[in-house]
Amino acid sequence: MRRLIVNADDFGLTRGVSEGILAAHRNGIVTSTTVLVNRPVAPSLLERLIASGIGVGLHLNLTLGAPITRAPSLTGSDGRFIRDPRQAAARARPDDVEREIEAQIQAFQRLLGRAPTHLDTHHHAGLLPPVGAIVLGLARRRGLAVRSQNEAARAAARTAGLRTPDHFFGESGPDAHWTVARTLGRLRRLPTGCSEFMTHPGYFDDELAYSRYGRQRETELIGVGSPVARAAVEALGIRLADFRSLA
Repeated sequence: MRRLIVNADDFGLTRGVSEGILAAHRNGIVTSTTVLVNRPVAPSLLERLIASGIGVGLHLNLTLGAPITRAPSLTGSDGRFIRDPRQAAARARPDDVEREIEAQIQAFQRLLGRAPTHLDTHHHAGLLPPVGAIVLGLARRRGLAVRSQNEAARAAARTAGLRTPDHFFGESGPDAHWTVARTLGRLRRLPTGCSEFMTHPGYFDDELAYSRYGRQRETELIGVGSPVARAAVEALGIRLADFRSLA
């Protein structure tokens, strides 16, 4: 059987991104999202998110905005996270990382009223030491599934006894990743087992103007958030899922 989790990262980044994720779930194949909890999210958006039935995980964030905790090794002189993930991880103290991640998990539970379906990390910070081992340790203690972007991450997660998909596809760069053509091509070549597509759909808005991955989100919104993608999944016999279905 081929199962597919289509996770839309960055719920809460801006209203346009959040609205786009909800639309991509409603009209296309997005089955899961991960929320940024160190940024303000309108209560009405959270209510709609909960009502939608989409799987909701936590987008652990150590590289955008300000921390929830006092974490001096994670911030610059302005009190905000260091945007470059390698630089941020290189200077991060493990105790600061653990306190901040634990605080973000607790903030998620207050906002959503339940535990996250899974954990992943903004800018893939979880692939870097000391962040990765801390994320896996907290996930294990709480019984949470995790994203695995490559074979090494997958092996580490499974060695820790964690649930994680068998395959991972997706990227963000100067060009939009999930165009219609790339989405349909990857669906046709989807391997057996459970795959995760990492996606970034959204509507471009003024709040997103700072981002290098801004207008590309509207291309992804069409690629994974349209009836064309949904029809292809049905025709190919692919079962849509979210992280709650991982055994």
